[in-house]
Amino acid sequence: QVQLVESGGGLVQPGGSLRLSCAASGFTFSSYYMGWFRQAPGKKREFVSGLNRSGDTISYADSVKGRFTISRDNAKNTVYLQMNSLKPEDTAVYYCAAGSQVLGVTNSGEYDYWGQGTQVTVSS
Repeated sequence: QVQLVESGGGLVQPGGSLRLSCAASGFTFSSYYMGWFRQAPGKKREFVSGLNRSGDTISYADSVKGRFTISRDNAKNTVYLQMNSLKPEDTAVYYCAAGSQVLGVTNSGEYDYWGQGTQVTVSS
């Protein structure tokens, strides 16, 4: 069965870094667009970053540009999100998602599969 399993979340101080990983199984990972979304308490789920099958077309939300870096390793069926210079407003549950036909990368409805999420808390 399809699985997306996120890891790497935790508690970090403002200005710190975390690297999230999302391990995929049960589908042809290299054929899917991969994205990261996040949802803070009381807020809607929002797009963070995404990249295409080959990893050479990348999108970021304005709020994370210059601080977050997305990448993928198709040999390992894994997508990563390196998060630097973290801010308290980055606190959220982070989800990875996979979509076979993603045209609007920020639209969560275009993704087929979702992970269970990993908590990221930025606080001193």
